[in-house]
Amino acid sequence: MTAVILAAGMGNRYGGLKQIDPLGPSGEFIIDYSVYDAIRAGFEKVVFIIKRENYDIFRDTIAKRIEGRIQVEYAFQDPEDLPDGLVFPAGREKPLGTTHALYCCRNVVDEPFAIFNADDFYGYGTFLSVKSFMEQAGAGQFCMPGYVVRNTLSENGSVSRGICQTENGFLTAIVERKKILPDDGGAKYEDNGNWISISGDTPVSMNFWGFTPEIFRFAEDRLIGFLTDPSSDLQKGESYLTELAEDVIHSSNCSVSLVATPCVWKGVTYREDREAFRQYLLDLVENGEYPVSLWETEASPA
Repeated sequence: MTAVILAAGMGNRYGGLKQIDPLGPSGEFIIDYSVYDAIRAGFEKVVFIIKRENYDIFRDTIAKRIEGRIQVEYAFQDPEDLPDGLVFPAGREKPLGTTHALYCCRNVVDEPFAIFNADDFYGYGTFLSVKSFMEQAGAGQFCMPGYVVRNTLSENGSVSRGICQTENGFLTAIVERKKILPDDGGAKYEDNGNWISISGDTPVSMNFWGFTPEIFRFAEDRLIGFLTDPSSDLQKGESYLTELAEDVIHSSNCSVSLVATPCVWKGVTYREDREAFRQYLLDLVENGEYPVSLWETEASPA
């Protein structure tokens, strides 16, 4: 099984790949922990989706740590890599979004795979749960780990999350909420000036998905729709994987199952989150969940 990592936006968010924060006790980046967890969960290949111009620095900064431990391939999110007949919008500078990133790896992935963000910490249990599901999945059977919202919040400000609606274990809708805050063990979000409380156990999407190659035709259709819809903002708008999941949900022969994860999601949404995240990693090391230096030992199942 393959782990596909969305890394084409890393230079934009961090001001250049060389400035990625070394948050682990031995200088590891967040992406190191994802690759390490994928390896010990039994993934056999990792595909990095990056910008072509970042290939050399990405390999020197990140990929050289793992080459020899797992099969490594690259997919480039090129603006011109689009369905036949479509052209990249003139004057646009930013990429077309995560749906396009997924589409750009179609030629290097022909097996079940997980896809997730490069700069989020998901936890070993999530990789294990998604791999277990996808190993048994048939055509058109996809999955998403449902983090409970209280495990995804920041104490330093509001966050945006996709609130998941489910029925009989299947995803039926994802509603994006732009301003979510902790609220006495649960959470609350703002809606037209009103604050709505929700249970801390409410599942949310953290852009981690399990797909089979059938997803690529959905991605192609979504891109065609985005680039030909007169209402699309072709200069600043993007097509996201959550929207792609909505297409799957409403199709007649595909589904997205919500798989449980016991893990706490961690990320650096605000500058103030950095030290808390470093301490979180140190605590995991002290508890024996990770070695002090990830790449000085083999990644074996926990």
